[in-house]
Amino acid sequence: MKLGRFFYANKTFFGLAEDDMVRVVKSIDPLTVSNETYPKEALKILSPVKPSKVICVGLNYKDHANELKLEIPQTPVLFLKPPTCVIGHMESIIYPEDMSKQVDYEGELAIVIKKECRNVTPDEAKKYILGYTCANDVTARDLQPKNGQWTVAKSFDTFLPLGPIITDEIDPNNSRIKTYLNGKVVQSSNTNNFIFNVETLVSYISSIMTLKPFDVIITGTPSGIGPMKRGDIIEVEIEGIGRLTNYVE
Repeated sequence: MKLGRFFYANKTFFGLAEDDMVRVVKSIDPLTVSNETYPKEALKILSPVKPSKVICVGLNYKDHANELKLEIPQTPVLFLKPPTCVIGHMESIIYPEDMSKQVDYEGELAIVIKKECRNVTPDEAKKYILGYTCANDVTARDLQPKNGQWTVAKSFDTFLPLGPIITDEIDPNNSRIKTYLNGKVVQSSNTNNFIFNVETLVSYISSIMTLKPFDVIITGTPSGIGPMKRGDIIEVEIEGIGRLTNYVE
């Protein structure tokens, strides 16, 4: 499955990408499609979902923990981003120059929830996952330590690109992930470096809060985080998903 959210002729819809065509989806759970199709090149790609909340994992790659010289956490480090952060593929990240002088990229794998879940076990978790997409946890790094929590640094509008599509055709715990800044590789790792795998994260988070359909969990970033500036092109690529491209304005 390669599922996206698209806009065409004043209509927003989910669609299944099939080569150069997109087939309109009638319902997600169960997944049913119509006979209505459009050429992919005629459609605007939107963020693949509009979540009610975004749950973020603060430190989840062994290489990132080593880079920062931090101890491996015993339980996932969590924070939230508001849904107003979310933008899609080929959209612009707005640099808040009046408040920040250092805005960083953080390439990540995102989990998209399929149906409501609460208190699920790791073994049950996959039944509640729609699929996976690319994410960029954009962060105003110079604002992060000022007040001891991360909400301000992480929550500006446009600070969470997602996309370009959702797929269930990857191994989320063993996929290559790369971030490119102006075409140069700046992050390169594999999700097999996760401290907490996908199933553990869904189970743990669902023990704290109810996860709703289309909620998003972003699973942490590998080593190599760094700053962007206006005019840059930032891309997050995950094996089997594709490449999420955004511009910094």
